[in-house]
Amino acid sequence: MSSNEPPSQNVVVKTTRPVFPFPPNEERKPIYTERLIIRPYVPEDLEGLRELRTQPEVMQWTSRGCADKDISETQANLDGNLGENAIDKYNFVMALRSTGELIGTGGSHKFVSSFGWPEIGYMLKREHWGKGLATEFLKGFLERWETLPREEVDIEVDWRSVDGEGRVKEVMVGITEERNAGSNGVLGKNGFVRFGDWQEGEKLLVGWRFFVEEKEVR
Repeated sequence: MSSNEPPSQNVVVKTTRPVFPFPPNEERKPIYTERLIIRPYVPEDLEGLRELRTQPEVMQWTSRGCADKDISETQANLDGNLGENAIDKYNFVMALRSTGELIGTGGSHKFVSSFGWPEIGYMLKREHWGKGLATEFLKGFLERWETLPREEVDIEVDWRSVDGEGRVKEVMVGITEERNAGSNGVLGKNGFVRFGDWQEGEKLLVGWRFFVEEKEVR
């Protein structure tokens, strides 16, 4: 998907996808990895989220592109992941098992991305970068994602993201910046494959795809 490639073309494919909407937070069981508790959001997460979302080094890689200006912006983000607002996404908080400290967030924040597939995203406090925690989170999250109930669907997706025609393998996509080596490495370690890039203003964006393991559909 670079500037000299053909324009995007969508196709309708047969595939599987998690049943939508997602279960509410109170029905989502925590995911335990070696060092993390990956759990649903709770109202008490406001201060931990504020610490995360006011780090410019973290927020520069998000679609927002800048840190929250005040606590009301952080509250709005938290509210979007609570109650009825949470069931159109599958997002979690990352907390350290050793202390309970909130150190990041992640999950599928878009059920229908620009490619037509669910999209993954995550962010981690800068002081915890380089420790393999994002890789650990993504591995645990994907294992849970593959256990969600599924249904057969006909959906419109970008043809560049699929593996053929007709009935195709279910995909999870990720979008990063070319210069974000850390996040690119995390996706690669967890089985995501780069399938293209494109220019957006001054940014070179990269598309990644992960083929979800076939599960019995509902």
